Amino acid sequence: MKYNATLVGRVEVAPGLDIMRVAPDAQPFEFKSGQYVVLGVKAGETRVAEADADGPSVVPGESTDGTPESRVAVEAQAQAAAVASADPDRMIRRAFCIASESKAGEYLEFYLTLILSGELTPRLFNLQIGDRLYVGPKAEGIFTLEKASTKHVLMIATGTGLAPYMSMIRGELGVGANGRQGLRAVWQCNGTRQFVIVHGARHSWDLGYRTELIGLSRHCSNFHYLPLVTRSCEDETWRGRTGYVQDLINTGVVERETGLEIAPENFDIFLCGNPGMVDSVFGWAEARGFTRDKGREVGTVHAEKFW
Repeated sequence: MKYNATLVGRVEVAPGLDIMRVAPDAQPFEFKSGQYVVLGVKAGETRVAEADADGPSVVPGESTDGTPESRVAVEAQAQAAAVASADPDRMIRRAFCIASESKAGEYLEFYLTLILSGELTPRLFNLQIGDRLYVGPKAEGIFTLEKASTKHVLMIATGTGLAPYMSMIRGELGVGANGRQGLRAVWQCNGTRQFVIVHGARHSWDLGYRTELIGLSRHCSNFHYLPLVTRSCEDETWRGRTGYVQDLINTGVVERETGLEIAPENFDIFLCGNPGMVDSVFGWAEARGFTRDKGREVGTVHAEKFW
């Protein structure tokens, strides 16, 4: 498995939070807004200095607590980790949602959080412009606006779970990489179909793409951006909404913004981010008559796990 892409841009949103732009060698790279693709680097690549120590937390053969069964399981994991860490050419891979608009071309954009204890992101965050990496051969996933048909759309995210919505909203309403609105965006902006993004983060500086989304909400009357932070006590500059997204949607703010009841006949709901948030909103939505996707049966509330 060889490197087949180049890091061509990066923006530090906040410490440990980056927007990365990756140009695949093979162009054009086709995908639908909302899909994900695999990124990878080799185990021999250097990690950022602040990352946790690489390798297994338990050394093979080392004494551990627990039942005989748990000790066997831990030993097996330690053996596997030791073998893997000894191979510098091993490709470390993970799927990430694409944030760029599907017709942007030139590069794929990703919104990433540094996981200090992880294998992949400490290596990705150490890459410099021009460095090489691996991109999977094709984008995958069914977390797309095709599920919503022509209904209004409520997109709820925490953290970097915003990424697929950036791709969606850029394609539907926004300005493309060439600085111009596409024909679809011209037609949809200020139209009757409502688009709502509710985005939660710990601090205001963690609200990636905030400036772009505020600008879009001012330009398109049918787009509503509702950011909020959970740690306002640590963020003296923040004067906006506070709390958790699962609580905010229960206050009626979406109804006031759009003039529409949050009901399955009006909206499709998309969820991406913290699993606790996703589970909480699932329960809230189902109590209102929304249904989850089940296999090929498309419901009215949809969730993505690759964020």
